[in-house]
Amino acid sequence: QEQLVESGGGSVPAGGSLRLSCTVSGNRYNHFCLAWFRQAPGLEREAVSVIDNDGSTGYAEAVEGRFTISKDNAETTLYLQMDSLKSEDTAMYYCAADLCGEIQYRLGKPYGASRSAHWGQGTQVTVSS
Repeated sequence: QEQLVESGGGSVPAGGSLRLSCTVSGNRYNHFCLAWFRQAPGLEREAVSVIDNDGSTGYAEAVEGRFTISKDNAETTLYLQMDSLKSEDTAMYYCAADLCGEIQYRLGKPYGASRSAHWGQGTQVTVSS
């Protein structure tokens, strides 16, 4: 059964770091792009980062240079290394799998996922100023 399960969230002071993980199970995701999204209270869900089948990556402008997306060689775990965290990074972070051609971009930055994207249950990240 295809499943995405996030872990690694928590509370950190501004300037700190966290590493999120997403366990990816199910062969169906072998040819999908994997991504991290986040949603803060009262705001719309937004794309954070995407990693393609060939390992190419894309980042939202708000996190570029501070966050790093990666996956293990077996493509069973997706990671998001978050450094120099800011209070505005506080949100629920979601792992997603979507057909690469369905990932939406705006001005070259990942923007959204399709309605058929698969989602994990989310992990909370809280950054205190």
